[in-house]
Amino acid sequence: MGPRDLAAHSKGGRRTPRTEVMFGPPGHAYVYFTYGMHWCLNFVTREAGVPQAVLVRALEPGPGVDRCGGPGLVTRALGIDRELNGAPLRPPDLYVVDDGAPRRRVFLTPRVGVQGTGAWEKRLLRYVVDSPALSRPLPRALALTRRRGR
Repeated sequence: MGPRDLAAHSKGGRRTPRTEVMFGPPGHAYVYFTYGMHWCLNFVTREAGVPQAVLVRALEPGPGVDRCGGPGLVTRALGIDRELNGAPLRPPDLYVVDDGAPRRRVFLTPRVGVQGTGAWEKRLLRYVVDSPALSRPLPRALALTRRRGR
């Protein structure tokens, strides 16, 4: 949602040295430090000049990586810090692969950690699959619809 999103770093079109990567081309890492202790990894998703990015909040276990349920744990497990800010999403440094696993249903929930942003707190902008690796489990009602096959 970019500048319209009151929970985004780019709200109102705010452009700072920290957010500059989001204003660049898609397919790059936007890495920032938060709470004085955690790095967070985002993927820039829109064309240059349109500041939008997606936060990576969790990873399922894989070779060399344990369950990572939270954005700070994701970056710690992958050894990501400011050095990868602005890096293109391509091998060998940082890339995403399709592991060939069967597709799973995607659920929409409110985002985590965006309190104080009015109506944006409730917007269904967190896309997740039901997994024990989630940083925050699916709300019970959604988990139940999954078990019932809806």
